[in-house]
Amino acid sequence: MKMIDIPPVWLLLCLGIAWAQSTYYPVLSLDHPVTDFLGGVLIGSGLILIAMAVVEFRKWKTTIIPHQEANALLTTGIFSKSRNPIYLADALILLGFILRWDAVLCLPLVPIFIWWIERHFILDEERRLRSKFGVAFHRYTEKTRRWL
Repeated sequence: MKMIDIPPVWLLLCLGIAWAQSTYYPVLSLDHPVTDFLGGVLIGSGLILIAMAVVEFRKWKTTIIPHQEANALLTTGIFSKSRNPIYLADALILLGFILRWDAVLCLPLVPIFIWWIERHFILDEERRLRSKFGVAFHRYTEKTRRWL
């Protein structure tokens, strides 16, 4: 069960809901070239954030899997700007696809997704990092925001 309880699965679930809403229940519309462009920028930005985070994970040889114990406290690169750049990227990608697909009714999925990820993954990750890295993690949380 833990194997499928990973953030990409939750992102895909939300994307599936947004796609279904846009395909089968197209009620309200924000369809405009500007929203299409903005959606593309958000999706692209999210993919770039993920790539930047993966580089840091590989550089420090630690796990990217949320339920596993980290070997290193990442504080460099994109992690100097956000403690959770991949989760931020997931939210940007979700918002981007909602705009691209004109799934206006699914806009509330973005804050729900963020809330779920924070409660279901981030708090537990932070507890483990606090336990393992102590003062170093505390200093990191004081200078680096959770999301942005």
